[in-house]
Amino acid sequence: MLSFTFSIGFILHLLLFATAPMVSIIMEEMNLSHAEFGMVYSASMLSLVLFRIPWGFFGDRKGYMLSLRIALPLIAASSLARTFSPNFAVLLTSQVFLGLGLASIFPCLPMIVKEWSGGKSLGLATGIYISGFAAGNAAALGITPHLLPSMGWRSVLFLYSCLALLLSFLWWGWAKSSLKGTVGGQEKTFKKVMKDPLVWILLLFMSSAMGTYDTLATWMPKVLEMKNFSPALASFLPFGFFFAGPLVGWVSDRLKDRKKLVLLLGVFSAASISGINYAPLPYLPLGIFLAGFSTMGVLTIILAIPAETERFSSSIGTVIGLISSLGNLGPMIMPVVFGWLIDLTGAFQASVFFVALVAGATFLLGAGRLQSSGTK
Repeated sequence: MLSFTFSIGFILHLLLFATAPMVSIIMEEMNLSHAEFGMVYSASMLSLVLFRIPWGFFGDRKGYMLSLRIALPLIAASSLARTFSPNFAVLLTSQVFLGLGLASIFPCLPMIVKEWSGGKSLGLATGIYISGFAAGNAAALGITPHLLPSMGWRSVLFLYSCLALLLSFLWWGWAKSSLKGTVGGQEKTFKKVMKDPLVWILLLFMSSAMGTYDTLATWMPKVLEMKNFSPALASFLPFGFFFAGPLVGWVSDRLKDRKKLVLLLGVFSAASISGINYAPLPYLPLGIFLAGFSTMGVLTIILAIPAETERFSSSIGTVIGLISSLGNLGPMIMPVVFGWLIDLTGAFQASVFFVALVAGATFLLGAGRLQSSGTK
C-alpha cells in the first residue's frame, strides 16, 4: 500500500504541472491570451485549495478507501476531458474538476501512511510520497518537453491520463484497508482542531515551506540568468526536494526530537538561500540543492506529525486538509513580493534575502513551540 502513496503523489504533480511546458503550443492552437491560459492553470489550483478541507472531512468520516475510489476515477476522467478539449470553456471546466479530484490526495496520504507504516517509521513513509511529488514535478517539467515534438500536446496529456486511469483501476482492484471512518461529530471535531495550537504552528510551517520552495522554483531561473549563469542549474532545487523526503523522514524516525531537527533545517535553509546571492559556480549548485532539501525536509516533518499525534487520530484528514489549504497563502504571496522587490531595487539580492528571512525565522522561531504543543 505504501507504493500507492508514491504513485499517487507522482500523479498529483505530473498532471498538475504537465501543461507548463505546453503554454505556447496550447495558446496558439486555441487562440488564448496569456490571461486566459493563466485562468486555466489557476482554475485547477483554486479548486484544489478550496476542496482540500471538504475532502479531509470526508476522509475522516468515510475512510481513505472510499475517498480515493471516488477521487481517482474523477482525476482520470477530468484529465482525459482536458486532452480532448475543443475550446477554452471545456479546457477550463476540465481543470476545475481535475483540481477537485487532486484535492483529495493531501488529506488521504497521511491516513494510508498511519495504517500501513506500523507506527514505527511514519517519517520515512511520509518521505516516500514526498519524493513522489518531486518525481512527478520533474517528469512534468523534464520529460514533457522531449515528448512534445514527436507526439503533440494532446497525445502527451492522453498518455499521462492513461497513467491516472491505470492507477484508478489498481486502486479499485488491489487497495485495501481495515480502518473505518468516524460516525458523526464532525462539527465538534473541526472546532477542536481549530482550537489546537499545534495545528496553527503546522499551518505556519506549511505556508512558509511551500511558499519558499514555490518562490524559488518560480524565480530561480531568472535569478541565475541575472547572475550570468545557466538557468539549467535551477534543476538542483527539485533534486533537493526528491532526496529530502526519504532522508529527513528516516532521520526523524530515529531522532524523534522534532525541535532539534527543524532548528537544524532552519539554519540550513537560511544559510543556503542567502548563499545563492554570493556563491561562486563550484558551490552554487550545492546551495540550490540544500535550499530545496531543507525546505522540503520541514514539509516532510509537518505531514508526519498529524499521523503520529494521538489526539489527531480521528481527524488526520481534517488537520491536513486545513493546513494544506490555508498553507497556500505562502505560495500565493511570496512570489509576488519577490518580483516586487526586484522591480523596486533593480536586483535580486533583496528578494533572495527576503525568502531566506521568511524560511529561517519561521523554522527557527516556530521549532521551539513544537514540544510545548505535544509533539514528540
